[in-house]
Amino acid sequence: MTTSFAFPGDDSSKQLVLLASICSGILMCKIVYDLTGFISPLLFSVYGKLDNKVRMEWNNRGFSTFHAVFVSVASIYLLVISDQFDENVHGDLVINSTTRLSEAIMGISLGYFLADLAMIVWQFPALGGVEYVFHHCLSMFSIILSVTSGQSQFYIFLVLLSEATTPFVNLRWYLDTSGKKGSKAYTLNGIALFLGWLVARILLFIYFFVHMYLHFHQVKQVFPLGFYSLLTIAPVLSMMNLLWFWKITKGLIKTISKARHRE
Repeated sequence: MTTSFAFPGDDSSKQLVLLASICSGILMCKIVYDLTGFISPLLFSVYGKLDNKVRMEWNNRGFSTFHAVFVSVASIYLLVISDQFDENVHGDLVINSTTRLSEAIMGISLGYFLADLAMIVWQFPALGGVEYVFHHCLSMFSIILSVTSGQSQFYIFLVLLSEATTPFVNLRWYLDTSGKKGSKAYTLNGIALFLGWLVARILLFIYFFVHMYLHFHQVKQVFPLGFYSLLTIAPVLSMMNLLWFWKITKGLIKTISKARHRE
């Protein structure tokens, strides 16, 4: 399968694509939020017993899960299936690879982070604490730098691929809220979350740093702010991932111990 590597395009066209994709991302969040609120009471009896704030978080996690699935599939396509970042096809220009498709996907993701951050701040700290605000701000800052400069998109999509763990995080919350914390499904999801986090947020970040080290001659060609952001933001995100992984591991050990005790 062949994908166009780069294109000239004018700035106005690029800005239009970015603006449209950001609006699409925000609209996507609104539609899925409303659909989650409409479908959930039909499928889950517990939904009608929740108070308004918990229902809001339930719906919020609905579009969070949708975005995670969307951006994970899109990242796998761009990183693995297409040839956008294939060095054998495009030579020594991986760091500068950009297409309208990759820019549109980043714009949609940016729209999601804007919508989710707005809800987090509006209901602070019900939907997440300072670490969520910090994570979203770093993510948006990185995406904006990459999509406006057309550089480092390979590394942006590696980080976006780590969103693949979000459905497992949300499912754990759904099961807990539904009173099924002691169920087999909760334990199996905990194991899946542990393994998924290990692959998508620990091993993948190791690959991120190894790739950046091996391609440092390209990384040095990134404009100054983007270059120093790569050297600082990625390590900060990886440290946050390690901290959360430690909490996930402790939680899994606790869950498995309780499951064995019940048996």
